[in-house]
Amino acid sequence: MAQNVCVSRLDALRKAMEKNGIDVYMIPTADFHGSEYVADYFKVREYFSGFTGENATLVVTKDEADLWVDGRFFIQAEHELEGSGIIEQRMGEPGVPTLHEFLRKTMRDGETLGFDGRCVNEAQGREIARLLSGKHVKIRSDKDLAEEVWSDRPVLPSHPVFLLDAEKYAGETAASKLSRLRAVMDEKGAKFYVSSKLDEIMWLYNIRGNDVICSPVALSYTFVTPDEAFLFIQDSEVTDELREYAKGIGLVICHYVAFDEFLRTRVVYDGPVLYDPAFTGYQTCRTIREAMTAGGADASLLMIPVNSPVDYMKAVKNETEIRNFKEIYIEDSAAVTKFIYWLKKTVGREKMTEGSAAAHLDGLRAKIKDYVELSFPTISAYGENAAMMHYEPKGEGAEVKPEGMLLVDSGGQYMRGTTDVTRTMALGPVTDDMKKSYTLTAASMLQLMDTKFLAGSSGITLDIMAREPMWREGMDYKCGTGHGIGYLLNVHEGPQSIRYRKRDAADMTAFAPGMVVSDEPGVYKSGKYGIRIETILLCVHERTTEDGEFYGFEPLTYVPFDRDLIDPAYLSGELLALLNAYNAQVLEKIAPFLDGEEKAWLEEQCARI
Repeated sequence: MAQNVCVSRLDALRKAMEKNGIDVYMIPTADFHGSEYVADYFKVREYFSGFTGENATLVVTKDEADLWVDGRFFIQAEHELEGSGIIEQRMGEPGVPTLHEFLRKTMRDGETLGFDGRCVNEAQGREIARLLSGKHVKIRSDKDLAEEVWSDRPVLPSHPVFLLDAEKYAGETAASKLSRLRAVMDEKGAKFYVSSKLDEIMWLYNIRGNDVICSPVALSYTFVTPDEAFLFIQDSEVTDELREYAKGIGLVICHYVAFDEFLRTRVVYDGPVLYDPAFTGYQTCRTIREAMTAGGADASLLMIPVNSPVDYMKAVKNETEIRNFKEIYIEDSAAVTKFIYWLKKTVGREKMTEGSAAAHLDGLRAKIKDYVELSFPTISAYGENAAMMHYEPKGEGAEVKPEGMLLVDSGGQYMRGTTDVTRTMALGPVTDDMKKSYTLTAASMLQLMDTKFLAGSSGITLDIMAREPMWREGMDYKCGTGHGIGYLLNVHEGPQSIRYRKRDAADMTAFAPGMVVSDEPGVYKSGKYGIRIETILLCVHERTTEDGEFYGFEPLTYVPFDRDLIDPAYLSGELLALLNAYNAQVLEKIAPFLDGEEKAWLEEQCARI
C-alpha cells in the first residue's frame, strides 16, 4: 500500500475516534468468530496499516500507531510498514512491550479504549478491562469505526451451505454429537451452551460452507438447550436441503443478524450458560451479562467459562475420519511428490516463478477425487524469501533459478479430510550451511515422529523432542512445532498443539489417540534462506504396561526428503535409520501413483543413505 494512502486512512480513523470520544482504538486481525483467515469485509487492520500478514494487532492513538506482530511476520512487517509511520512491535523480542503493557503505560486516567467487541474474544476483553481498571479507563466495545471510514467496504460473504454425510464422511450423526454436548452441559450444571466458533458449529451439525477463504465454514452462531438447538445463519446460505435436514434433528434455523436480540430476550435466568471465553465474543458475553442483570440475576454465578467441549470432541477423529484421512493423505502426498519431480526436472529449462510453481502444484491437487479447495494459499518461497515463515509473493513473485532452495507449504480441502505439508527442495548448488540446517530440521522432525510417550502428555511435554537436535547446535525457530488439523475444516485446529511455551490453557491439552497434529520444525535465516519440513502425524495407542498407557505417532504424510540436502554427519545412527525407514515407506506407498520416469526418480530419492 502506498504510504500516503495509509496515512490518509489513519487520519480519517483518528477523526472518527475523536467524534466518538475514543482516545485509543485497537484493531485485531479477526472476524466475529475468531477465524484464522478472515474475509475481505473483516480486513480492517490491513485496511488501516497496509500489513497483509495473517496475524497482527494495530493500536492507534492520537499521536502514533503501533503494530504487534509475532515471529512469523517480523521481516514481512518491516517491508510493508516502511514509510507508513506505523511502529513495528516485534512480540517476544527483548525490550518490546506487550500489547497490554503498552496500553497500561500509554492510557491516562479516565480515557476511553475502543474496539469492536465482536472481533475481540471474552478472555482478551476481560483481561484488558482488568489491567486498565486501576486507571478508570472506559471500554467502548460497541463501535466498529471502520463503518464510518471505509466507504467501499466489501459485503459480508455468503454462500449456500452443504451437508456432510454422516456414514461416508463425518462418522457420527449430529444427533449423537448434540447428545454428547448435552451430557457435558448436564455434568457442568449448565442449561445453555453458546458458541460463535465456526469450525465447531460446522462439526456439530455436519454442515459445511464457503464464507472463509480455504476454510469450509459458514458465518454462524449456535445456542443449545437441553431440548433445543438454534443455528443463526444468513438467509442466503440456507438451502431447502438444510431446512429439511434441520427439522429432522430438531435444529431451529434463525436469522444471523438476530443473534444479539435473541440473547437479550431468550436467555432465561434460572440456569447457567456454558461458554468458552477464548472463542466467544466480548460483546456477546456483555450482552448476556446485561440481559441477566436486567432480569434480576447474578451474571457472575450464571456464566460458566470452560475450554470448549466441542473443540475437544472434534479433535479426536473417529474411525471413519481416520480411514478417510489415511486415504487422502497418500493421494495428496503423491501429488506433492509429482510436483517435486516436475520442479527438479523443469527448473533452469523453463522460466519459473514462485507463483507459477505454486500454480502447478495447485493444479495437481485439483485433479484429486473429491477436491474442494486449497486449505490455505500455497506458500512458494524461493531463496531468502523463505526466511519469512508465511511469505506471500506479490504477483508472480521471485524468479526460481537452478540454485539454492525452494520452500513450498501447501494443502488441500477434500471431502475425505484436510491436508497440510511442507517440503524444502534443492534446485541446484547449495552451501554446506544449508545442508547442515536442512539435516538438523529433518532430524528434529524424525525424532518427534518417533517419540513414544505416556498418556497425559501434552504438546509442551513433547516439544523438546523436536527442538533438541537444534538446541544442541545453539539454534531455534520462532514458532510452535505443531498444530491440530481439522476434517474438512480449519487447517489449524486445537486444542492440541506442540510448543514449548504455554500461551493458554488449551496448550496443556493431553494428546489422545485419534488426534492429528503437524510436525514442522524449521530454520529461518533472514536475508539468506528458510527451511521447513512438515509431516502430519496421527496419535495412536502403542501399548499398555504396568506403568500405564503409552502412545506414539504414525505419519500420514509420505513425501520424500531431499537427499541432495542431507549431510549424514549431522545424523546419529538411530536418526539415519529413521530417515531410511521413512523413505522406504514413501516408496512403498507413493510409487503406485507414479509413471516410469517419476517412479525411477523416487527410487533414487528413497535409496538408503
